[in-house]
Amino acid sequence: MSPAIPLTTLQSALGGALCGNGERSVERLAPLDEADAGSLAFIAQPRYEAMLRRSRAGVVMAAPALVGAVLQRPDPPPGGWCAWVFPDPYLAFARLTQWWRQHVAPRPSVVGIHPSAWVHPTARIGAGVSIGPFAVIDEEAVIGDGATIGAHAHVQARAAVGAGTHLGSSVVLGYDCRIGAHGIVHAGTVIGADGFGFAPEPQPDGGRAWVKIEQLGAVRIGDAVEIGANCCIDRGALGDTVLEDGVKLDNLIQIGHNVRVGRHTAMAGCVGVAGSARIGAYCTLGGGAIVLGHLELADHVHISAASVVMRSIRQPGHYSGVFPIDDNRAWEKNAATLRQLHALRERLKALERRTT
Repeated sequence: MSPAIPLTTLQSALGGALCGNGERSVERLAPLDEADAGSLAFIAQPRYEAMLRRSRAGVVMAAPALVGAVLQRPDPPPGGWCAWVFPDPYLAFARLTQWWRQHVAPRPSVVGIHPSAWVHPTARIGAGVSIGPFAVIDEEAVIGDGATIGAHAHVQARAAVGAGTHLGSSVVLGYDCRIGAHGIVHAGTVIGADGFGFAPEPQPDGGRAWVKIEQLGAVRIGDAVEIGANCCIDRGALGDTVLEDGVKLDNLIQIGHNVRVGRHTAMAGCVGVAGSARIGAYCTLGGGAIVLGHLELADHVHISAASVVMRSIRQPGHYSGVFPIDDNRAWEKNAATLRQLHALRERLKALERRTT
């Protein structure tokens, strides 16, 4: 059970205005439909007002327009409800979760190198670093101040982990790869595996074998990047694969070799980005979306879930595309026809007007 935190303490840390019973204390953060009088919840959209009216949350983060709905709920607890008012309650709640993780949620108590970990004598380990059981830090690797290396993680030769960055259990940071400060890499992710590069070699029987192209680049990741569990980010073939500052990746994402992802772009689960694609800043890719190789997406492009990006997108906007699988030749013909469908519709409407 978390200790009760006076609401005034939270307000001092995060700002906002209190309406109603500002003397309440908060024992937990909870969703509206599961909260009780000791809980803090948030409402960001008016469409959730029906859920708010049923909620028992003692404190609700809300926009100014929803303060009345928060305070006028039936059957208030002793002292009454409280609205904690922010222009953007969703963003404020995100800040609150960070404060809560730092001050209330349990954190690793051990700082230092676990006896079962192996650290090469040439590795450079900063101050306040935590290295978990059976982790491996290879030669000339650099671990920045305050970084955390989880159990069974492997930081390979000459790789670098920025200050305050956390590598989860069984993460692999490949040789010569770098991740910046204050990042998070969740369990099982591999950064710096070989990219998928093979040259065909003709065989006597008319087939072909595959000859490996050694991947000689690395991966460079900026500051404040979060990478979900079981992702694969391949090293470049010659140059580097790059994720710029603030990129957020969900679980089970594949980033091919020599891809570049612009700052603060976010991708949902199971996205695949093929080699040498260039994705701009502030983009979003919905779950299961695919970007084919060597394409470019401009800044502020948003791709719907399960869409396949088959051409470069030069203008900001929201793009969608789902098409049934078919024999490739038939699919190409149908796709070409589909792209003309709007023009055909307009021509049909014009013909109808002429005949009526």
